[in-house]
Amino acid sequence: MTEETFHAEFKVVGGKLVVADLTTDGRAITGAKISGDFFLEPEEAFFDLAPALVGAPVAEDAEALTARLDAALARHGSELHLHGFATSDVAVVVRRALTRAKDFTDYDWTVVHSPVLPTAVNVALDEHLMNEVLAGRRGPTIRFWEWSDRATVIGSFQSYVNEVDPAGVAKHGIDVVRRVSGGGAMFMEGGNCITYSMYAPLDLVAGLSYVDSYPYLDGWILEALAAHGVEAWYKPINDITSTGGKIGGAAQKRTTKGLLHHVTMSYDIDADKMTEVLRIGQAKISDKGISSAKKRVDPLRRQTGASREEIIDTMIATFTRRYGARPGELSEQDLDAGRRLVEEKFGTEEWRHRVP
Repeated sequence: MTEETFHAEFKVVGGKLVVADLTTDGRAITGAKISGDFFLEPEEAFFDLAPALVGAPVAEDAEALTARLDAALARHGSELHLHGFATSDVAVVVRRALTRAKDFTDYDWTVVHSPVLPTAVNVALDEHLMNEVLAGRRGPTIRFWEWSDRATVIGSFQSYVNEVDPAGVAKHGIDVVRRVSGGGAMFMEGGNCITYSMYAPLDLVAGLSYVDSYPYLDGWILEALAAHGVEAWYKPINDITSTGGKIGGAAQKRTTKGLLHHVTMSYDIDADKMTEVLRIGQAKISDKGISSAKKRVDPLRRQTGASREEIIDTMIATFTRRYGARPGELSEQDLDAGRRLVEEKFGTEEWRHRVP
């Protein structure tokens, strides 16, 4: 059987670069080399990494690969110290190599800063643009939203009646919209959040679990926030938090060939209004280790002192610098497609109450 070679690089969020070079016979790993700019003590432990991978089936998942590596390193006992990476990171880069995963820099990215649109159209554009990327009519794209209406966007699998208070919706004139990705509800008034959507081939997250994919996809955002003095990180599965509290969260929708990745971060939310509109249950509050729903809102305005526009500009500049992206815009055809989807799907009671 012909031998194949595989290569992948993985930058650990907040850590070091890990590189895997592998050969297989189509069934199992026949040769392995692990390298990178990480630190490992004792030095002898480094030479246990690659041999531990040889013989592993090519379909073995990251958890099983991590167990192999941990078993090989166990003989070093308390003397073992890994700095800037973990055995699970080695397993991830091996999986990404074997699945021939792509990196951000393998694509020609477009950054779009949308015009002001109704929230329902923004949600509909997520479906339209993801389909455009998958069909090859548009390259991988990241789009920053703008809106001026009042809305609550609920996740694809959330119950309408469990998430939204009809009295609060009526009182504040809220448009309730259901998106195609999972995750939790978002209370969105014009200017109170920073929201972006990413549309890309599934190869971008090949070899990554959902948990691992979130910090991988948003590493550039953590860098942009750091430029404004915010020390942020991912709290599994999909919360972005900081030394000043929770900032926001992410959601995804994956198809057999594509990925929609969506992030919303609070900038200046009216907590009183939010708690009148959303049913924020005690289970969720307890899960976050806080005593009231209002304390969950920790706006970027207070943590950075910067305007929303300044923060978005930094985010766009960071993404562009890291990945060589170019600016783009939505065409009239895109906008028309989004409006049609609102009429046909996202603005209908059937979709809104998909989960009653």
